[in-house]
Amino acid sequence: MIEATGVTKSFKRVRAVDNVSFTLEEGDSLALWGSNGAGKTTLIRCLLGVFPCKGQVKINGIDVRRKGKHARSLVGYVPQELAFHDDARLGASMLFFARLRRVDPSRAVESLERVGLTGHEHKRVRDLSGGMKQRLALAIALIADPPIVVLDEPTSNLDSVGRGEVVEALRQLRSSGKTIVFASHRPDEVVSLARRVLIMEQGRVVRDTTPAALWPDDAPVVTMRLHINGNREQAAATLLREAGHAVHLNRSGLLVSVERHRKAEPISVLAGASIEVRDFEVLDDLPLGERSPDEIVISKNMKEALT
Repeated sequence: MIEATGVTKSFKRVRAVDNVSFTLEEGDSLALWGSNGAGKTTLIRCLLGVFPCKGQVKINGIDVRRKGKHARSLVGYVPQELAFHDDARLGASMLFFARLRRVDPSRAVESLERVGLTGHEHKRVRDLSGGMKQRLALAIALIADPPIVVLDEPTSNLDSVGRGEVVEALRQLRSSGKTIVFASHRPDEVVSLARRVLIMEQGRVVRDTTPAALWPDDAPVVTMRLHINGNREQAAATLLREAGHAVHLNRSGLLVSVERHRKAEPISVLAGASIEVRDFEVLDDLPLGERSPDEIVISKNMKEALT
């Protein structure tokens, strides 16, 4: 369904996507997982033909570079930043996009029903919650019933309720046989929606794996930010990956996602190699729906592990 070979994209001297290759079969679901700046959004835009790039992308056998419009007709795309006319009513917006995609107006009704927005047609966009706006964007993406849905950080600006609504809508799409590609930095979304995971770091795929291989215990996952002494972040990341942990680097530290009951393990692995952890934070230390995404909780157990 999607075949990417050697996809590379540079902005002046910065290589945002570096020789990425993968194949995704029909009905499969793939997460592009990594921190901000890992190259997820740029890769998505290359896959869609929005950004010209080196390498080759085919969607259902169609070369995106040569027949971009035809290839994109098979894809429903939900960007990270949504742009709606605030005064427009939901139903009118859907009819506008139905005309734009040249599909029967009945598809607007079916798409709203598919994402659970039936009955809200007369609401203005400005009166919708964040989760409802995101589901509206998904309804628009589905209006021509594309076989592939591509989403860029679909829940990044939502509270726990909105995240739950969007994840459930996507779970139902996956069950219906849609091929799904989505970018995320949230382990809970990856576990809920993906069958495969490409872990991205500085534009490269550092691991092609599955959620079960990353988090085998099927327990709630938390992300820890570790601050490493002595500029040894890369060595620490390599060591933790070899130990089977889900790791990626960003400018604010080393991020490790582990099951909540295994929080002390990364510290122990690094201590065994004489790599000192200067400081740490545990992010999202409660299950989805029980906390704000902006909260940071410091684990007493982890604090004890360092002292």
